[in-house]
Amino acid sequence: KTCRKSIEIDRNGSKKFIKRSKNMGKSSAFQNITYVDFYLHKPPVAAVFTISYLLIFLMSMLGNGVVCFIVLRSRNMRTVTNLFILNLAISDLLVGIFCMPTTLVDNIITGWPFGSVLCKLSGMVQGISVSASVFTLVAIAVDRFRCIVYPFKQKLTIGTSKLIIVIIWVLAVSIMCPSGVMLQVTKEHSVQIVLNNSTRPFYWCREDWPNQEMRKIYTTVLFANIYLAPLSLIVIMYARIGVTLCKTPIPPGRVTMESRQTITRKKKRVITMLLIVALLFIVSWLPLWSLMMLSDYASLTERQYHIINIYVYPLAHWLAFFNSSINPIIYGFFNENFRRGFQAAFKFQLCSAGITRQRSYSHRIRGIAVLPVQPAGPSRSNSRVGAVFVGNGLCQRKTVQSSTPKHVTKHEELILNNLQKVSQI
Repeated sequence: KTCRKSIEIDRNGSKKFIKRSKNMGKSSAFQNITYVDFYLHKPPVAAVFTISYLLIFLMSMLGNGVVCFIVLRSRNMRTVTNLFILNLAISDLLVGIFCMPTTLVDNIITGWPFGSVLCKLSGMVQGISVSASVFTLVAIAVDRFRCIVYPFKQKLTIGTSKLIIVIIWVLAVSIMCPSGVMLQVTKEHSVQIVLNNSTRPFYWCREDWPNQEMRKIYTTVLFANIYLAPLSLIVIMYARIGVTLCKTPIPPGRVTMESRQTITRKKKRVITMLLIVALLFIVSWLPLWSLMMLSDYASLTERQYHIINIYVYPLAHWLAFFNSSINPIIYGFFNENFRRGFQAAFKFQLCSAGITRQRSYSHRIRGIAVLPVQPAGPSRSNSRVGAVFVGNGLCQRKTVQSSTPKHVTKHEELILNNLQKVSQI
């Protein structure tokens, strides 16, 4: 439902078809058959649709594939945050494989040419992959939120993150089960498709609900759980992160002027990145959900249905799929550790320099998840416990020399320490 538009059917059950064939003329008065063209668009328009969808398909396959390769290749990259990013990449790969090709075909030809099995399978996988992608975005937001706003709380472990990922997929499958049950291929006896002066039967893949009210309820449930609720959570948590970072002062005397400027730049970078993530999610998915809600609840004319289904739906789907194509750039390649992982995986540096960088990279990625440490006891006045670095689920303490004044609160210390993590993801 989130990937493929419905064939032009009004909600009273009367059929409104895209356009009649110029060759066949009007429908036969005796047989009451409507003839429709096989191709919905002229070649130039179809070419624009094809190139646009092919572009984001290649971006999705390449970007998400590289993210999966980097995380799976190295055990050191399998941190809590990176597991969420891996799950996001897998769900976005499924969106690219199952959503983009079938949606493109559905937007340029009339009818469903793939059969009954693929109708159910494609529809289910489409909805599940989109749901899993959105739910994973929420999980990443929660991980960042806990890291900055509540730095004293116990951070997520590898085992907990795997459990969350399982829950994400279970929820995604559960919410799309009704769609999979209702999806079926239907033959429309009053319609014939015209291609090369010959006709063929008209089949379509759709959700066959017993009544319109049930369809409205299900659409509303999907809208609330796959768009409205995730969007609200992401916006609220990222807003809280931004406010917390703005209110957290840099302790006087703690760092040099250059370090202060670096921390300030990181704060601005994190806030800007969070705004971009939230805006991209809103812009990418709002048009498609608005159209689906409009189709179910509004009383549109035949002309309005024609414009929406033929021209507006393809653009709305493209924007939604663009989000899956841009996710690996936002969540993966903006991450310094992913860039280093990419270099290490494909050996873009010389062997001598590569060995040095690899050692540095291994230490850095072990510290990608920063956990607060409750002090075990009094420490020296010229040292402090900086963080607990998680590598493969194991915690290591690291003592850092510092001249931190006593009046600096531990809460501010932890927020500034965790800023490094959030600024990289």
